[in-house]
Formats: sequence, C-alpha cells, structure tokens
Amino acid sequence: MAWKRYAAIGDSFTEGLGDPRPGGGWRGWADRVAAELAARTDGFAYANLAVRGRLLDQVLQEQLPAALDLKPDLVSVSGGGNDLLRPGTDVDDLAGRMDAAVAGLRAAGADVVLFTGVDPVGSAVIRRTRGRVAVYNEQLRAIAVRRGAHVVDQWSMDVLRDWRMWGVDRLHMSPDGHRRVALATLESLGVADAGDWREPGLEPLPELGRGARMLFDLRWARAHLAPWVARRVRGRSSGDTVTAKRPTLAPPD
Repeated sequence: MAWKRYAAIGDSFTEGLGDPRPGGGWRGWADRVAAELAARTDGFAYANLAVRGRLLDQVLQEQLPAALDLKPDLVSVSGGGNDLLRPGTDVDDLAGRMDAAVAGLRAAGADVVLFTGVDPVGSAVIRRTRGRVAVYNEQLRAIAVRRGAHVVDQWSMDVLRDWRMWGVDRLHMSPDGHRRVALATLESLGVADAGDWREPGLEPLPELGRGARMLFDLRWARAHLAPWVARRVRGRSSGDTVTAKRPTLAPPD
C-alpha cells in the first residue's frame, strides 16, 4: 500500500532520542521510516507528535486527537513504556486504553503500527519490569490481531539486547538501534527491499568481570538513574518544556 499521510505518536522512543541529527535535534526510527516511504510515494507527508517522558494517557489525550485531525492513512503508536517503569501499574487497564485508541484509529481509516517492548533482561535495574513488559507485549499482539494492526516485535529482536544498540543512558537507542527498528518497521509494513534489520551481524562483546560490571552499573546509576528518580520524586518529566518536533504534515527532511 502507498501511504501518503503518516503521523507518529508516542514518547522519547518515537521522538528519536539517542539518534542525533548533524545539525542538531533528533532523528530516530520514525524519521527514517518516513524518509524511506517518501522515496517510494509522490506527495508523501509526515508528522511526529511524540514527546519524551509521556505516559500512555498523555499520548492518547494530547497527541492522538491532534494526529486524527491530520487525517492520516498511517499512524504509529508507541506508549506505555514509561508507565511500566512505575510499580503498581495495571497492565490490563493500560492495554485496554491502547485497544480503544487503536480501534478509533482503525475506524478513522488509518493503518496502525504498534511496538512491543524490548526484553530488558540485560539491564541491572529495568529487568525488574520484565514480567510486566512481557504481559503488556502479549496484550499488544492480541490488539494487533483483533484490530488488524501491524506490530513490530522488538522483544524477539535479539540484536536489541546488545548494548551497542543503546546510548550511554541505557534508556534510549543508539543511531544503529534506531536504524534497525526502522528496518523492522518497514518489514512489518511489507515494504520490500528496504534492508534487513538482522544485518550486519555483530561480533560478541568481551565478557566483563564481576568488578567491572559493578563499576559499569554504578557509573550509570549515578549519571542517569539518580536524575531520573529525582525527577519522579519531584513529579517532573524530561518532556515538561518540550513540544512536538513535527506537529504538522510535511515532506520528511
């Protein structure tokens, strides 16, 4: 299918954090997908309404109506990851809100792309959310089947367990991580000859000793985890003063 009006909504993952543009700002997998689709379709336009730090309700209340106003024929929706970092999150309720949003988009005539969460097994702290992420992923797969949506199964992308796919904060993907997610998204959409996210393969990383791993984790906790926790305690978000980078439809950069 030749889509012409693509809107992306979500949090920092969709905003593109971790994939800097040479002239400033963030690129990310959604920009990469849009560029590939634009190269194949005349008159293609793209909007990215995602803002870092947003919870699912914020994505659906602030970004979804704005996306629908653009009358897109393709919408990517990624949300819930920030919710799952919070203890006590009701995963079934989270999935119910996502299901209603996808149903609304499909009723409006848009094709929808969803994303499962990445397996956090290799993270010293975030792996504590692994059970919640796995349950939410199953709910997302069921929503995709029920609503006729596409799904990018990041959980099954073993390459995303490699730390080279992530930035130093271990929360946002590196440029190569975003590149591979873009290719996986195009694959899920049935776009031929865009490239394979599985290649090139990566040589195994050297094994770190116990002391080196502890030092690695400690430095990360001081530089990145502690500021994140402090913002949560104060009820603040990294996206409090951020607005959407592409609020209207336009040809991709």
